[in-house]
Amino acid sequence: MATDPSCVRISGPLSAFAAGFADELTNQGYRPGSACKQMGLLAHLSRWLGGEGLGVADLHASEVERFLRARRAAGYGDFLSIKAMRPILAFLRGLGVAPMPPLPMPSGPVETTLERYCHYLTVERGLGSETARGYVDAVRLFLQGRISPDGLALDLAGLTSADVIAFVVRRCPQQGQSAAKLTVTALRSLLGFLHLDGAIAQSLAVAVPSVAGRRLSGLPKALDADQVRRLLASCDSRTPNGCRDLAVLTILVRLGLRADEVARLALDDIDWRAGEIIVHGKANCTERLPLPTDVGEAVAAYLHCGRPARPHGRTVFVRIKAPHRSLSSGGVTQIVAAAARRAGLGQIHAHRLRHTAATQMLRAGASLPEIGQLLRHRRALTTAIYAKVDRDRLRTIARPWPGEVA
Repeated sequence: MATDPSCVRISGPLSAFAAGFADELTNQGYRPGSACKQMGLLAHLSRWLGGEGLGVADLHASEVERFLRARRAAGYGDFLSIKAMRPILAFLRGLGVAPMPPLPMPSGPVETTLERYCHYLTVERGLGSETARGYVDAVRLFLQGRISPDGLALDLAGLTSADVIAFVVRRCPQQGQSAAKLTVTALRSLLGFLHLDGAIAQSLAVAVPSVAGRRLSGLPKALDADQVRRLLASCDSRTPNGCRDLAVLTILVRLGLRADEVARLALDDIDWRAGEIIVHGKANCTERLPLPTDVGEAVAAYLHCGRPARPHGRTVFVRIKAPHRSLSSGGVTQIVAAAARRAGLGQIHAHRLRHTAATQMLRAGASLPEIGQLLRHRRALTTAIYAKVDRDRLRTIARPWPGEVA
């Protein structure tokens, strides 16, 4: 098998783009063997286009599908999906020589309304994209119940408080407490938007019932010191993957960042001289946090030994395999889950490490306001739940049981 992508012979209408594509694969960090396979796919596509009397400008979605069917029929066993075509199509579209895919259109009145609602949440209300998507998903079922008989519009003009209450009473018992609370919060927000948008005459947000359940009734589930040690020790720092995962986990455990905040962290957000890190949090808020020594050492080791040489963009954490794009919040979550499995800790989500950071600070003597500052809580009540974790402090203020010798 060829190991130099520039040596793959390409004839046909795509031959003029072969050298540029080979350079692009190298820049994206593809290994020679993988790059040669991509060049082989380009060669096959070019031959097929030539045989069909087509050119690069004809690479619409329908023609790409035809090519893939022809490739399967010819007996090829790999690169048989649209996903496999992404590197080639992205390169050619980036040059402006291949047609761009059509923009997806909202399908039906529900998705059209939800698209406007999502825009309202992110632009007008300043919510993060992840939070906005959660709101949209939470109210989709409500809007689906308001589709007109012909399916072409939403019947909102006749919406009443009784309709709103009936939906909540029907929907929330099917959900857990946190999901039910999200449903009613998102529904209030949606009803306010529909009023502003002119779809309903008056806001029905006040008609949405509250979900029963005392605030701060649960306990944050933090890892203990031994579990944290096992989690970090599960990363092999001799490998690029291990270096990256150790840096991610150290940030989560020590600074209590959210998964999407770790994913968005950029090289320019780390001030090595000042020993600070800039965090881009909820609602587009930006905060400066101190950079602990162990966090700085883990990140520096990853940047020196684990981060690919030619990544896309300037985010700190990127995919180890080519193309080296930014790590997503889902990727951060997967890193935590994989490390927990290796350490024999069962299923652990990234947010549990945020609780761990707060609990460690509390047990080290930090005050609740200091913990709230690290976690960037906007309300002191949100941090108050951690007071229930420190049992030693609680014993000092607990009143003796009647009849008990103090």
